[in-house]
Amino acid sequence: MRVERLGQDKIKIFLTFDDLKDRGINKEDFWKDVPKVHDLFNEIMEQAYEELGFELTGPIAVEIFALPAQGMVVIVSRGKSNLLFGEELEDELYALEVTLEESDFIVFAFNDFENLVTASKLVNKYLVNGGKLYFYKEHYVLVLEQSDVKDGEVDNLIAQLSEFGEVSPITAAVLEEYGKLIIPKDATKEIVVHFS
Repeated sequence: MRVERLGQDKIKIFLTFDDLKDRGINKEDFWKDVPKVHDLFNEIMEQAYEELGFELTGPIAVEIFALPAQGMVVIVSRGKSNLLFGEELEDELYALEVTLEESDFIVFAFNDFENLVTASKLVNKYLVNGGKLYFYKEHYVLVLEQSDVKDGEVDNLIAQLSEFGEVSPITAAVLEEYGKLIIPKDATKEIVVHFS
């Protein structure tokens, strides 16, 4: 489990499927209201407090993104207001709003172009198509669809990409709207051709 601060009132937690398996949780449990998911959330928030000083007060929103063969990304945002239905909340209480999304995209962000070039060289053998490349918030973002990956090679692809980049919860729609499209198709193959 990896915890990262995205802003003063927002954190990101990445859970691998091994993290979930160790706790006896599968991704379908997130769609149900089961005690072990509550225990995991409490563990996440405890780790966020210990590592980042992030405390839960007031209303919070939790977004959970299921990423194919990678795990889950949990985004926790604190609300600005401590008012709920016109009444002040007690400091130790919080209102919880959960959004669950499952993605058919594999999205990796690279903060260094050389890392992207190295990763592209390694992963092309697992790909039918090389995906799209965007530039967004100072990162190169590679977007692959499940259909871009050869059958049975998703785990190998994820393992290789994880060595050089980070799983990203950014959606393809956000990238299309706010990112700069650099290579519209077969991105990893184009990178290898031009930068090897």
